Amino acid sequence: MLSLISARVARQSLAGATQTSRLLAAQMAPRRAHSTSSAAPDAATVNVTYVSATGEEFPVVGKVGENLLTLAHANDIDLEGACECSCACSTCHVIVHPAFYDKIPEPTDEENDMLDLAFGLQETSRLGCQVQLTPELEGIRLLLPVATRNMAVDGFKPTPH
Repeated sequence: MLSLISARVARQSLAGATQTSRLLAAQMAPRRAHSTSSAAPDAATVNVTYVSATGEEFPVVGKVGENLLTLAHANDIDLEGACECSCACSTCHVIVHPAFYDKIPEPTDEENDMLDLAFGLQETSRLGCQVQLTPELEGIRLLLPVATRNMAVDGFKPTPH
C-alpha cells in the first residue's frame, strides 16, 4: 500500500515538474515577429513617402516606433496586411529605396521566409509590418508592388483593428 502511494506521489511530482518545464520552455522560446506599432504619443516624427506602382506619391508623417503597415493603414494607403502584423503572409510587401535599405535592421528568418512568397521580390524588399520607423529613416521612400499574393478581390480593403 505504501509503495502505491509513493508511486502516485512520484508520478504527480513528475507530472508537475513536466508541466512546469513546459511552461518555462514556452516562456523562454523565441517569439514570432508579431509586430505592433509602439509609437509614444510624443514620439519624434518621420516623413515617409509611399509610391504606388503607377508612380503616384503619398507623402505622410509617421512617428518613431510605428511600423510601415500601420502607418499606411492610418493614412488610407492600399497596403493589405492580411495577417495583421503577425509575419504570416507577404501582403504588406514594400520595396525600400536603396538609400534607406541599410538603415533598417536585418530581416529575421521568419520575415525572409515570408518575403520568399512575395510578388515582385526585389533586393530591397521588406514586409511593412516588420519595419519600425527610426529617426534614421527620415525621408524614406517605399515603392508599393503592382500586385500581392493573397490579395482580396472585388475591391475589398481590410481595415485595421
